[in-house]
Amino acid sequence: NPYAGLVSHLRASWLSGKTRPMEYRVAQLEALGRFLDEKKQEILEATELDMGKPSFEAFFSEILLCKNELNVTLNNLCHWMKDEYVDKNLVMQLDSAFIRKDPYGVVLIIAPWNYPIHLFLVPLIGAIAAGNCAIIKPSEISKNTERLIAETLSCYLDNDCFAVVTGGVPETTRLLENKFDYIFFTGSPPVGRIVMMAAAKHLTPVTLELGGKNPCYVSDTCDVTNVARRVVWGRFFNAGQTCIAPDYLLCTVEMQDKLMPALREAITEFFGPNPRESPDFGRIVSDKQFRRIRALLASGRVAIGGQTDEAERYIAPTVLADVLPSDPAMQEEIFGPILPIIIIANMDEAIDFINARPRPLAIYAFSCDSKVVNQVLERTSSGGFCGNDTLMHVTLTSLPFGGIGNSGLGKYHGKFTFDTFSHHRGCLHRNMGLETLNTPRYPPYTQQKLGLLTTTFEVKRRGTCTLL
Repeated sequence: NPYAGLVSHLRASWLSGKTRPMEYRVAQLEALGRFLDEKKQEILEATELDMGKPSFEAFFSEILLCKNELNVTLNNLCHWMKDEYVDKNLVMQLDSAFIRKDPYGVVLIIAPWNYPIHLFLVPLIGAIAAGNCAIIKPSEISKNTERLIAETLSCYLDNDCFAVVTGGVPETTRLLENKFDYIFFTGSPPVGRIVMMAAAKHLTPVTLELGGKNPCYVSDTCDVTNVARRVVWGRFFNAGQTCIAPDYLLCTVEMQDKLMPALREAITEFFGPNPRESPDFGRIVSDKQFRRIRALLASGRVAIGGQTDEAERYIAPTVLADVLPSDPAMQEEIFGPILPIIIIANMDEAIDFINARPRPLAIYAFSCDSKVVNQVLERTSSGGFCGNDTLMHVTLTSLPFGGIGNSGLGKYHGKFTFDTFSHHRGCLHRNMGLETLNTPRYPPYTQQKLGLLTTTFEVKRRGTCTLL
């Protein structure tokens, strides 16, 4: 295997204990901070070349949010690394019972192309913070960003403990043949299954950050203008190439009639009368993705946008009306600048529609009535939830981010990333003396010993207090 030597080298480094001291982890994390600072312009240029990503969007998603993750981690790492002491029974009151946060070892991080810096760097921050060695596999589809990562990251990180592997499907397949101690994958559900199968051969634990069709319910009681602006921003950010973008709207026909002019106005306000000329609207990453997304325009009726240019890989911000659940746009995650609208009669029907499909990465609900938003939250299941906005829940490092069911497995962001890359090791350190306390558990067994054992080990349910 072409990567066996690399994995062995990193494993030897990890076994040496090099990555365990807090000082080492901090130094490597600070080096990532320098990477973001010193390569800022190159990151903006690479993402612009790969998918026409506006520098504003690239700075916000690829640099600022990564710096936030980094600083939250550096601010809290000393506390996160500490042993966590736990409750004890009567027998062990003089002993030490604690949870040790151990690194897994050598981890593999496979990143996608849509946010090519953010989606390798945020997991890597947690992997380093937890004391692991790591191999990073950036996406070959965002080729300029892949080249930047491959050529420059080694100048900042310890090459004995961290490495970048480039290439496409054949290289990733061979890489996955090796035994890793943890695999963190971001991508599509079909590829996620392949990764999970490869991990299963070595009983390797995984985090799978996948996608799905994120529903957005708009109730009849809402501020239509604000809904339109927030939905348009969330759907067309990064030209719709966002795993948590609202994938389709669910609303009544009356609300569709109100929303359509508001959506058109918001698109014009954000991107001008001709979004193709806007410096703030991106492009599709590849010809293959362009052709896939363009084919979805055959669904329903194009109410807004619909213009395309294959040479530029440009697809206008598009809203589709009269879309049926059986249409092509409703059969797969859109991952592009197209927003279908599905007509439902009421909130109950919207919830039934959502629950009849695989559980998504995010659910959005808009209403001026908080009871409506809470009903959607309580009666559905998804990786994350955001009421009266789109995408913004992902910006909080205090919230876990991850999928459920078809949309993924595991969670990260902030302390959740550190925990994901840490093995929580249950530890008990007992006193060598006081052997009398242990006598009731030893043979020969008697009823008296069983009574003593029950008294010292039994956990009783707390009683309820009744005021007379």
